[in-house]
Amino acid sequence: MTTPQFEDRTERVEVAGLAVARPLYDFVVDKLLPEINLDAEKFWSDVASYFADLTPKNKELLVRRDELQATMDQYYRDNPGQPDPAAHEEFLRSIGYLVDQPLDGAIRTENVDPEFASVAGPQLVVPITNARFAINAANARYGSLYDALYGTDAIPTDGGAEPGKGYNPVRGDRVIAWARNFLDEAVPLEGASHADVDSYEVAEDGSLKIVSEGKELSLKDPAVYLGYQGSKDAPTGIVLRHNGLHIIIKIDREHPVGKTDRAGVADVVLESAVTAIMDFEDSVAAVDGTDKAGAYETWFGLNRGDISETVTKGDKTFERTLADDVTFTAKDGSEDSLHGRVMMLCRNVGHLMTTPAILVDGEEVPEGLLDGIITVAAAIPGLREGNARGNSRVGSVYVVKPKQHGPDEVAFTNEIFDRVEEILGLPKHTVKVGVMDEERRTSVNLDACIMAAADRLVFINTGFLDRTGDEIHTAMQAGPMVRKADLQTAPWKLAYENHNVDAGIAHSLPGRAQIGKGMWAETDHMAALLEKKIGQPREGANTAWVPSPTGATLHATHYHQVDVHAVQDELRAAGRRDSLKGLLTVPVSTEGDVWSDAEKAEELDNNCQSILGYVVRWVEQGVGCSKVPDIHDVDLMEDRATLRISSQLLANWLVHGVITEDQVLDSLKRMAVKVDEQNAGDPNYLPMATDYDKSIGFQAAKDLIFKGTESPSGYTEPILHAKRREFKAAHGLA
Repeated sequence: MTTPQFEDRTERVEVAGLAVARPLYDFVVDKLLPEINLDAEKFWSDVASYFADLTPKNKELLVRRDELQATMDQYYRDNPGQPDPAAHEEFLRSIGYLVDQPLDGAIRTENVDPEFASVAGPQLVVPITNARFAINAANARYGSLYDALYGTDAIPTDGGAEPGKGYNPVRGDRVIAWARNFLDEAVPLEGASHADVDSYEVAEDGSLKIVSEGKELSLKDPAVYLGYQGSKDAPTGIVLRHNGLHIIIKIDREHPVGKTDRAGVADVVLESAVTAIMDFEDSVAAVDGTDKAGAYETWFGLNRGDISETVTKGDKTFERTLADDVTFTAKDGSEDSLHGRVMMLCRNVGHLMTTPAILVDGEEVPEGLLDGIITVAAAIPGLREGNARGNSRVGSVYVVKPKQHGPDEVAFTNEIFDRVEEILGLPKHTVKVGVMDEERRTSVNLDACIMAAADRLVFINTGFLDRTGDEIHTAMQAGPMVRKADLQTAPWKLAYENHNVDAGIAHSLPGRAQIGKGMWAETDHMAALLEKKIGQPREGANTAWVPSPTGATLHATHYHQVDVHAVQDELRAAGRRDSLKGLLTVPVSTEGDVWSDAEKAEELDNNCQSILGYVVRWVEQGVGCSKVPDIHDVDLMEDRATLRISSQLLANWLVHGVITEDQVLDSLKRMAVKVDEQNAGDPNYLPMATDYDKSIGFQAAKDLIFKGTESPSGYTEPILHAKRREFKAAHGLA
């Protein structure tokens, strides 16, 4: 598909044959290069060669994607419906889509921080374009369990336990009881409950002394006690560790909660988000040099450790900065500390998009190549030993690479970082790579993809949402797909989740790398998170995504309930499950899937409302990820991956005549009215329904559906970027 071009008014600096957008040039030359002691002239010359050498390879890989898709489109037209499994597999092998898998072989990644190698716990994903959110995510390593319970629906509101403006002791008592029960499960006492404790004390020799009614109690596993905060005679915190995660029992008998507590416990603090992805991809709307420069500068500040953001709450204004390490006295009397911030990864964009941040002979450079060089350079300050708020303690930079199609593209990512390390003077394999398993060609070739990055791999993660969008687009011509809700229980989905864990274990990721699973989207439904998200560690994932620091604290309780390492050992002993047949089962509807007009209308309206609610904020406000109310006014975390499913499903139904263009347009107009109503309280919102033709957000939604078969792999980025740039140009923001 072609992308509309707009008048480029960007001020540019010509250097080494590159036309660099002024905001990006100024950031690199004035801030980044002096910090990492690189000569500007040599840097730009090296970057010019980097683009000259790697851009043609990038383009070749995208051409290969298109060739394979065209071949599969014809195959599915000729063989509509569910393909014969044997014939389908043979066809995919014959065209090189499915390759032989190296089922043996271990990854060789070295110098990996324990947060990836050995600690199982939650992972945050946060848009890098929102500095306040990014700082909050970086500081989400420790969180108050009391606050997470009290402020969410994790604690029911019946029986007078409603959260009011002031402290509700009825609700507070329930929170305390929940937390004590958690302690009984994670760090139990011999023959007693933590609810029975009168005091947590520190003995003269530094050991833990637990007293109840004049009697001393003991932990079932004394090794979980690490030390204390405060003084021996008046400890303010008891530091424990279970399943690799830390728990701090905070003691303060003067605190409003602590003074009413039998043991003076004011809070239970949990190690929460162990790692966090600072995202340049699906959750941001960065479409030009100005946007990219701002994103890079935030990442740079996070790694320098001196980033700050002014925050105003009510009548109070303060500076939000990165947290210090957590210090305590070990039981042997020595001073010790815990890393006080999450271990950060940076998610670059994939191989598809280009960016006008730099032009070469008037042509945009691949955005993924630009991300590769600048984000790694900006991460160097986070490696310095003297940086008290640095990131890696072993000298590694962690980059997640999304939306790769098969092992050849993963191998190209490896080549990118070979060149980046050479340019920046970093030791080989400083850059560690996370591979998102979110495209079908990666899923069915996951073993080969893992081994293509065997010296860098630190993370694989299922991305169900993008994976679903790709599933629809890949087999677009096979027939109408099942409804969106039914895609979550399709045979390929179960096989996909199992295969990701099995492949990771087979190639020795445990002990070197994370095996992850996807996001909890219902941001306000923490009771449901507590009930359901425990399934991910039970399935062998040593990390899973959460949408907020609060969600991270609650999800952290699951990693105390489940010993993920033991689960992985059991799965290893049981052997790999046969997943290929399931992975290749297309979610095409069958003769039994006969939808009524009402059911089709419901599916249409649900998807149109979802598309509009997200797109209008992306295009017209530059918000890449947000809580978007669905058609029933339930807030859901939306990003481009959710958009890809909705738009591709409707494009598929149009191709096969399940719905018509007139029906889609009618639904879009009706749902635009609803979305306008849902955003009525936003002073920056521009209503769509007042003039559909002039609403750039509305036109973007139309294009996503009506041009869904043209968009490469069904990705939403080409249309979103074009419409955002159109909006910025029309409103003097470019």
